[in-house]
Amino acid sequence: MKNVTKETVIGFIGTGVMGKSMAGHILKAGFPMVVYNRTKEKASELIHSGAKWADTPKEVAEASDIVITILGYPSDVEQIYLGEQGILQHLKQGSIAIDMTTSSPALAEAIFKAGREKGISTLDAPVSGGDIGAREARLSIMAGGEEETFERAKPVLELLGSNVVYQGKAGAGQHTKMCNQITIASNMMGVSEALLYAKNSGLNPENVLKSITSGAAGSWSLSNLVPRMMEEDYAPGFYVKHFIKDLKIALDSAEKMELRTPGLELALSLYEELAAQGEENSGTQALIKLLEK
Repeated sequence: MKNVTKETVIGFIGTGVMGKSMAGHILKAGFPMVVYNRTKEKASELIHSGAKWADTPKEVAEASDIVITILGYPSDVEQIYLGEQGILQHLKQGSIAIDMTTSSPALAEAIFKAGREKGISTLDAPVSGGDIGAREARLSIMAGGEEETFERAKPVLELLGSNVVYQGKAGAGQHTKMCNQITIASNMMGVSEALLYAKNSGLNPENVLKSITSGAAGSWSLSNLVPRMMEEDYAPGFYVKHFIKDLKIALDSAEKMELRTPGLELALSLYEELAAQGEENSGTQALIKLLEK
């Protein structure tokens, strides 16, 4: 594939909470787009805005120069890429496939090898920033794969994020995302406990937030999710069930490296308890509901 131009056809698979906004930015930039989602209704706004609908991932692959996927679970990624009707079977030589799902580093490496055998370049490029970052095109994008592929795809990635960083060989993007999720895991416990402490000590949580967000305790979760907690808004910017999936991948990878991760283990146990209480489709900020009982 030559350098990206406005004639480059972008395929997009996965138009959920984040994917819909991400695909919308690419479409607004003037690129021709082909979309697929298991539930067509979730792609209706994109279709109305000019994207073409495909009935299968195969059709997306056949029509596209670059395919971007953002899915739910590693099993979905494996099926979409490596299954009998997977996109690597149907992309043209010289095409690029970019998986932006948070998935397994080992699977990213397997996809890279399978793509290389077919003359297809791949990147694992998971993102951080949630629904807000996706909506405002301010995602942090961490990419693994060949640097040449990254440079070719960068003009498209920069439509989606304000912090686009090449991390290294295949799998490096996913390993970086695990670092991100490990950090968030302990942080979510901290911000939940801090808000409960503020309430129970008689403080005004809004005033507390004004003081601590700009200090050493400042974090994305503190600034963006604690206000939702205070309003009892538990709508998903990022699903509890997907966070559990991420934490399990991180823990598995850490165990293989013989690392001790007590914060990660505790966070996973708490989120699994939260999901067991029927909150798996809530946003990660719903952790406070578990702790305040």
